[in-house]
Amino acid sequence: MAQAAFAPEPASQPTEPSFDVLRWHDEPWTAQLALDLLPETNGPKVEVLSGSVIVTPHAGYDHQDAELDLAYLLKQAAKRAKLWLYIETNVVSGQDLFIPDIVVLDVPAGGRTAMDIRHAVLLGEIVSPGNRRKDVIDRPREYAAAGVPFFLRVDLRNRVPTLALFELAEREYRPVAAAAAGTRFLMREPFEFTVDPSDLLGEEAPPEDSGDEG
Repeated sequence: MAQAAFAPEPASQPTEPSFDVLRWHDEPWTAQLALDLLPETNGPKVEVLSGSVIVTPHAGYDHQDAELDLAYLLKQAAKRAKLWLYIETNVVSGQDLFIPDIVVLDVPAGGRTAMDIRHAVLLGEIVSPGNRRKDVIDRPREYAAAGVPFFLRVDLRNRVPTLALFELAEREYRPVAAAAAGTRFLMREPFEFTVDPSDLLGEEAPPEDSGDEG
């Protein structure tokens, strides 16, 4: 009697969150799928836009320096206005998942993995050299479409920091405050805050010593 042909079992799918899922999941992605199937990470940003997963590495040291200093200063001002500030946290907009550099919410998010974008009062992006279009054009447009009242942009080009605040009006962001290093940036909404943009960057790295070989 002939034996049945051997049929290999299909490769098992991860039962715990794993980046391996990116290899076998070939359907459109949603924010909830990413939150359910992908692991939490302190490494690359993992976002979802129009059904696709977007993975980006951490930005450079200037970006991190400005983000930490700005978030610390903004948090104090936001707290006085009974608003809650976070950095690089999950914001869900319909089927999309964003991780803005700066997130100001109208409710606390303690104990949560993600918050709906309807709670966002202000979202901010620090422009990265390799993602200028995303930070300057794409994300503001997406946040405006979702109805986020304010957008804050920090630009570090040539290590001369500039800040610009935009307010939503007729589904578009319009500038309401701006300043470059050496002057005072002043905003009154959604809370009062002022800073000299030059305070957001630390000292420049010394030249690398190539050394002499041989």
